[in-house]
Order: sequence, then structure tokens, then C-alpha cells
Amino acid sequence: MAQWGEDPELADMAVVSSSLKSRVTELTASMTALLTEQIPDLPQDPVTRRMLAESVESNLRLAAEVYGGEIGVGDIRAPRGAREYARRLAQYEVASTALIRAYRLGQHVHVTWAVDELVRAFPDPVRALAAVQTLLSVIFRYIDLISEQVIEDYQVERERWLAHRSTVRTQILERLLAAESVDAAAAESTLGLRLRQHHIAAVLWTAGEHDSPSDLRMLESAAGRLGEAVGATGAPLVWPKDRSTAWTWFPVGRRAEPPDPARAEAALDGTAPRILGGLGAPGFGVAGFRQSHEDALQAAQVATIGDGRPRRLTCYTEPGVRTAALLAADLAGTRRLVSSSLGGLDAGTDSAARLRETLLVFLNERRSHVAAAQRLHLHKNTVKYRVAKAVEQRGRPLDEDQLDLQLALIACRWLGQAVLPASETG
Repeated sequence: MAQWGEDPELADMAVVSSSLKSRVTELTASMTALLTEQIPDLPQDPVTRRMLAESVESNLRLAAEVYGGEIGVGDIRAPRGAREYARRLAQYEVASTALIRAYRLGQHVHVTWAVDELVRAFPDPVRALAAVQTLLSVIFRYIDLISEQVIEDYQVERERWLAHRSTVRTQILERLLAAESVDAAAAESTLGLRLRQHHIAAVLWTAGEHDSPSDLRMLESAAGRLGEAVGATGAPLVWPKDRSTAWTWFPVGRRAEPPDPARAEAALDGTAPRILGGLGAPGFGVAGFRQSHEDALQAAQVATIGDGRPRRLTCYTEPGVRTAALLAADLAGTRRLVSSSLGGLDAGTDSAARLRETLLVFLNERRSHVAAAQRLHLHKNTVKYRVAKAVEQRGRPLDEDQLDLQLALIACRWLGQAVLPASETG
């Protein structure tokens, strides 16, 4: 490659080199201020802003050496300050587009300044034009090479940082859920979630045999919709457990009341692949963060055992789910309870299921035919007929072992075929 001294046009770049070296401090300050003002995504903390200034200065000093012929264009390597700043942005999760824009804006400012220098240095318009054309050629190659190198550093650091953060986040979540001592401030910083508020936890998973890496994106999208339905005050914390399951927490601030089950379930309608979920009760602080998650796990267990049900979401706060979760812990014992308490009402038919559902609502409504009819959207006489039919099939009056009867009805309502006699075969 020709050195500047061997070509008059290249030699003219020495003017820019000399001026740049003498004014590098001034130009660094003005360009840093401009980049900070024009690109809001760039971090504003003192350390990162100082690193930006060091990146700008190191680039200007390197450019001066290139203009002076001390370094060939093909030998350009991104200066240390520029590479460290790119890594810093990756750690701050600043989009790479902000870094690219900084170089393009810096290029514009630098070219404007350098052209003015050349025009002042060479009154001859022909010579000035030739010098400007050389400048544009050099600066284009410079920015092209440097930006490619710093973006590569950014991407490598981004992947490393995300892997590190994921590991640290996993460790913190595991310690939180294990009730181990955790520095709350450090945990909040890593998780990006304020712990000193109410949370609602959820367990989400894709149904069926479908298993694809894209499931996680769909689970995250479903978590976003579910968060809106439960009144989340910020973005959910999503912890992928495998390619088809995610543990999730929704921040809900001071609100401690349970979400509306119907509205929450509607948030999962229409998802493809089909996404199911278990939703916990609201809990406050670190203890509530953990307890709500345990609730969501139990709701998910109830939903999984009660397979075949069309429901998308099982809420721990719904009547009977908490009890069903306890009954699910001993399925063999629960089957015996169902068989001994229900008599002939334990059949696995649709008609028996309707009678059990009606009887459960009737008992929950303190044996009010009117209240049960309103809950079930049935006529009062229909409720009377079904209750009488249920008692007949049971073979015993309602007052006999009523607690066992209600527990058995709850088990059938939420756990389905898993607790009926037919499920014991094999």
C-alpha cells in the first residue's frame, strides 16, 4: 500500500492528521456531548459516560495516525477504549443499533469538521476536492472496519453476559425458592423485579406432544397477556425450566386480592400450541414470592392430574382447588374416599358428573336450591331433581358423612377420572 508521501493526494491528509492531534481533547468533549444528547439510549452514568469519552478519544487518535500514514487502512484495529465501551453497552443491554448510530453520527461530525480543515488548507478547489474525496474514502473504510470489530466484541460480550446473568439469576431464584438467605437488593437488581411488593406466580406449559424451541417465545408472549389479565404493574419475570415449561411471576404492587379466574383464563385462549397454566394466590415480599409459586405448582398439579378437562388455567384461589391439591397428594386414599362416600354416584359417565357438580354447588350454597340454580344457570326445579337423583344414586342421605361427601365431590370436580374407580385398573 502506498504511503502518504508517495501520493500528493494522500499526503494532503497530513493536514487533517496534524490538526486532529492538536485538537483531540476539544473534539472529544464536543463529540461526546453530542452523542449523549442525540442518542438517549446511551447510558448516562458517570463511569459509562467516561468510557464513551475514552472511546471517542481513542478513535480520533487512531484516525490521526491513519491520516498521517503511520498506520495503513488495512491494518486498522479497533482501539481498546472503543472495544471496552462496546462491551459495556452489551452489559447494560443497550441495543447494538445505538452503538452503530453512534459511529454513524460520529462519522458525520468528523467528516464535516475534516472537510472544513481541508477547504481552509487548500484554496485551490481542484486540490481541495481531491483531498476531500480521499478523506471520504479513508473514513468510509475506517468506520466500516472499526464498527464491524466493535459490533463483534459487543455480540460476544452480550452472549457471555446473558449466560452469566442467566446463571446468577438461576442461583438467586433457586435460593429464594429454597427459603435460603438472599440479599434482597442484590436479588432485585439481578432479577429486574422489586421483591417488596405483592406477586402472583404462574406455571405455564405447552400441551400435547408439540415441543419446539419456539415454544419459549410463545410462553413468554402468553405470560405477557396473562400479566395484563391479572393486573401486573410491570413486565413478568419468566424463568424457562425446559423448552415447554416456564415459571413466571407477575408484580402486582399493593394489590392483594386474587385475580378474576375467568379473565385470567381468557388470556390463554387462542394460543397455538395450546398453552395451559396454574396460577397462585397473591403473596407479599420474599415469602409471598415463594408461597405464590408453591400455590401455582399445586394448581398445575391439579390441572395435570385432572387431564381431559378443557380448562386453560387452574387458579389456586378458586373454590376447591386448594383442597383438591391436598387430595392429589394421596390419590390412592382419595380414590377410596370417593368410592366409600359416593356410592353409585362415582360412575365415570357424563350424567353422573352432572349430578356430582350440581350436588357440590348445592352443598356449597348451604343447600339453597335457588342459590345453586343461579350459580349453575339452571331452573330451580332442575336443581331439585338432580339433587334428589344424586341422593338416590348415593344410597344415603346428605347428612350422613357430609364432610367426606364434599371432599369426594371436590376430588371428582378437579381431579376427574384419576380418582374414579375406573382409573384403578392396572
